Amino acid sequence: MFQPSRRQLIIGAAAASTLGTLGALGAPPAFAQDQPIRIAVGFPPGGTTDVIARLVAINLGQKLGRSVIVENRAGASGNIAAQTAAKTNPDGTNLLFVPSSHATNASLYKKLPFDTEKDFTAIGMVATTPYVLVVHPQIPAKTVSEFIALLKSKPGTFNYATASQGTGQHLAAELFKKMAGVEMTQVPYKGSAAAFPDLMAGRTPIMFDNVALMVPHVRSGSLRPLAITSTKRSPLLPDVPTVAESLPGYEIQGWFALLAPAKTPPALVRDFNAALNAVVNDAAFVARLNDLGAETMTGTPAMANDYIQKEITRWGGVIRSANITLD
Repeated sequence: MFQPSRRQLIIGAAAASTLGTLGALGAPPAFAQDQPIRIAVGFPPGGTTDVIARLVAINLGQKLGRSVIVENRAGASGNIAAQTAAKTNPDGTNLLFVPSSHATNASLYKKLPFDTEKDFTAIGMVATTPYVLVVHPQIPAKTVSEFIALLKSKPGTFNYATASQGTGQHLAAELFKKMAGVEMTQVPYKGSAAAFPDLMAGRTPIMFDNVALMVPHVRSGSLRPLAITSTKRSPLLPDVPTVAESLPGYEIQGWFALLAPAKTPPALVRDFNAALNAVVNDAAFVARLNDLGAETMTGTPAMANDYIQKEITRWGGVIRSANITLD
């Protein structure tokens, strides 16, 4: 039986608060009202992807005047849910909520039972969230420049933790290694929580991970933050510089988007996009996502499709260069 962690309970409480504060967002667009809208999520209940999907679902339902249901189809880094969504009737009743792993899976897996680029069309982006590079206090470096110099002075000496092979944490480190010309050895764990004992003890003293997840450990002094991985600083750690301030051109951030099957009628996609943007622009929704370390992101379906396509192309190069594969 699923047992939520303390962090998941905190995130769930934030979600519940938002669900109670966001009201109806307007009249529904004119399309069939006889069936609920189902949003597939490829991860278990209680995680960040699931929580944000549920925030979107309840408020999208209010906007559309429809029942919107989240269905968790966890497994294979989200690929099970994606496969199911790709084969559903494209009538606007079946959607897919994805994190950035949707784009990286296209290159991480040798063969997928769907085409990431051809089987889906984007309704819109929802949010982005950066990682933060943290080190155990035993690491003497206090800046990115000092960290790079340390790694170069002792090549291959240092290990870094990831939540598992091929995750955003892993790709953030691999991109850093490539751009900085340094060496570190990955130690993959079964999730971020499993990595924390070794990270806190200094046995695996380096990690890139979600900002909101790391803030309590940074504030307690258990970990030292060196840099944020997005192009701008995080409101949760405003005094921490970005990696790009020392390593120009470096950028990686997680993101979340709402997709539909590829042949969904354009008129439905436009209606969904208008409703989604209204949800994402709501002040209470913005505030709750900020609490989770995320910033909202809006735009047209074409902009979202272009963003995801660029992510597939960009990370495909990094993945092939680092020879990362998942079976």
